[in-house]
Amino acid sequence: MTKAEIVDSVANESELTKRQATEIVDLILDEITSALQKGDDVALTPFGRFKVRARKAREGRNPKTGAKIKIPARKVPAFVAGKALKEAVGGARGGSRKATKKRRRR
Repeated sequence: MTKAEIVDSVANESELTKRQATEIVDLILDEITSALQKGDDVALTPFGRFKVRARKAREGRNPKTGAKIKIPARKVPAFVAGKALKEAVGGARGGSRKATKKRRRR
């Protein structure tokens, strides 16, 4: 689904013009971006949570030449799906984690 499709859906469901729906979608995305830039988490219960994760500096290789390169530490956005979203997409998870781990050990 694209941003344009989301705008169309919002406009149709709320009886707004496409321009108004675009402004709303843009505003929501801007607010999420601003919060993440500040280092804040954005929780959209029960959909999920956007957060910022820190990646450590590491050594990598140039795939063409094989030369070692240093990859600097940086912050990256991450999304953690909420329970309702997980269930909607993948169905209910069978059993608890402890029960699953016990079954795997056998």
